[in-house]
Amino acid sequence: MPDIAHPPPMTRPAGLSVQSSLLIAVIGFLTLVDLFATQAILPSLAEHYGVSPSQIGLAANASTLGMAISGLLVGVISGAVERKRAITISLALLAVPTALLSFAPDLTIFALLRVTQGLFMAAAFTLTLAHLAERCAARTAGALAAYVTGVVASNLVGRLTAAYVASLVGAEQSFLFFALLNLCGAGLVAVALDRNAPQPMARKGSFWTGWAEQLSDGPLRRTFAIGFLILFGFIGVFTYVGFVLMRPPHALSMTALGLVFLVFLPSMFTTPLAGTMTGRVGPGIAASSSLALALLGLALLLVPNLLSIITGLALVGVGTFFAQAVATGHVGRIARGDKVAASGLYLSSYYCGGLAGAAAIGFLFDGFGWTAAIGGVFVALGLAAILALSLRPRKFDE
Repeated sequence: MPDIAHPPPMTRPAGLSVQSSLLIAVIGFLTLVDLFATQAILPSLAEHYGVSPSQIGLAANASTLGMAISGLLVGVISGAVERKRAITISLALLAVPTALLSFAPDLTIFALLRVTQGLFMAAAFTLTLAHLAERCAARTAGALAAYVTGVVASNLVGRLTAAYVASLVGAEQSFLFFALLNLCGAGLVAVALDRNAPQPMARKGSFWTGWAEQLSDGPLRRTFAIGFLILFGFIGVFTYVGFVLMRPPHALSMTALGLVFLVFLPSMFTTPLAGTMTGRVGPGIAASSSLALALLGLALLLVPNLLSIITGLALVGVGTFFAQAVATGHVGRIARGDKVAASGLYLSSYYCGGLAGAAAIGFLFDGFGWTAAIGGVFVALGLAAILALSLRPRKFDE
């Protein structure tokens, strides 16, 4: 994946007009809005299907499995496809499983549809990043800054929208609204993006060769592990915190729970600064410091006070998004040879971590409660912080 960890300040990415920046951000938002929006309505979906929090949490986050698979496959074929057409088709096809979620008769079908969503979301996501890197040339940093801002916004606005729409029409029918957003994304890409010729990459041997080469690299393996642990912890917190907040003593309504996800607003301003901070203190200090902030947030989540929990969620969001931006950029900088393979492996590790977090933390939450769940997340993010200390720039002339 192109380096999205070095965006300039959000107000206006260098070299891009306000209109272009807004357009790119909206495309980013419409591409990944389905990924986490569902987390805002998990309690209602659990009641609808008559399942436990861990069961609905795992099913809802099955999309990350689809994204892990798609991230690898798209990296293999991306050089041979025309970006605009492929992105448009991916977003249009995404609307199909999204709409069908409204009519899923059981949890198994629901989970399979979420996996299918992940396949198309990751395809559109990966190809859009490649398209921006190729078409924007000298303005790549600005274009990617605008895109990642839209992606972060999808975490906030998607949850708010899901909670509000679900309060009006029900959790199941809210997926029809998101299918409409998918079609809007496809239409926007079809109208607004420029076409570009496929740019096949010279590849020695089979596509397995690139993966094997990157997996033999120790620093890259550690970075893949950090990505896995970051989303493990993020999913573990934000999948199950809604169940805590909708139970006594907080007993929040669906609409109020949606408003809680305003905690992602600070991340929209801090994440684009990751590149600047990495340049000043290095990737190891930048990533480990941000994860330390997330660990502080986890401690606040155990205080039985709504303000403390909201503050803790904000810190977890800021810390994990920032660390993810640093780690993503680090992969692009240190990978030798097939950078597409390295990026695909990182994204696959990252999204596999999300599915593992939903399963493991769900098990702890169901069996032992919220404190045990936060303890599991603390171990994961603490290990990520320790591994992050080893992140260092690489000199390719060594």
